[in-house]
Amino acid sequence: MSKSQVPVLGILGGMGPLATADFYRRLVERTPAGADQEHLPVLMWADPRVPDRTAALLGEGPSPVPALVEGARWLRRAGASCIAVPCNTAHAYLGQVSRAVGVEVLDMVEAAVGSAVLRVKRVGVLATCGTRTAGLYERAGERLGVAVVQVPLEVQQECVDPAIGIVKSGGRLAEAEELIAEAATVLKKQGAQAAIAACTEIPLVSGPASQLLPLVDSTDALVDAILARLWRSPRPTSCGATNAAG
Repeated sequence: MSKSQVPVLGILGGMGPLATADFYRRLVERTPAGADQEHLPVLMWADPRVPDRTAALLGEGPSPVPALVEGARWLRRAGASCIAVPCNTAHAYLGQVSRAVGVEVLDMVEAAVGSAVLRVKRVGVLATCGTRTAGLYERAGERLGVAVVQVPLEVQQECVDPAIGIVKSGGRLAEAEELIAEAATVLKKQGAQAAIAACTEIPLVSGPASQLLPLVDSTDALVDAILARLWRSPRPTSCGATNAAG
């Protein structure tokens, strides 16, 4: 395959910065490459100035669409074959972004629910208030045949939202872990057979929760969708490839 034919992934990130870094690390770790040269070429636009997605969905802040479109256009001009957005809440706006830019945007929500439906028929969701308000996971669940359970609003406000805020602000992660574990316990009592970490900050503090309830990681689900869509095993060569130290 010539260099011009190799698919290029565009990452529209920065929402938040730590989650974007974690996403790219996982992409590298989960790619079955045997050498540097076998990894996917990646372009990244990581702009943490994108207006808050949840605030916009709640009518409390400006739309993030212009900033998202700006980043997506930059990625397309730079040569991205398709775009991944490691932010669940931003998916409420991705239809608008894809139409404005004319580029394929991989669906993180669909990938996560698709992973869950392979395991269970009733799944809990740990997400931002914005993702919850937009009904992103409920619609995906209806399409794919899995019942979606949300924590009660008071648990959302007292556990899930504060935990996400702790990660975004660089706070004490152990405290966030405790809050997410408490929310997972509530989901289990509500009959959830597994929980989706439906905000890219949550997998960073989901260790204890995963001991209480099987966890579907939306970040990993997006990575797997990318690899299924773009990565191809390189052709064997007549002489062994050597991976030079970088």
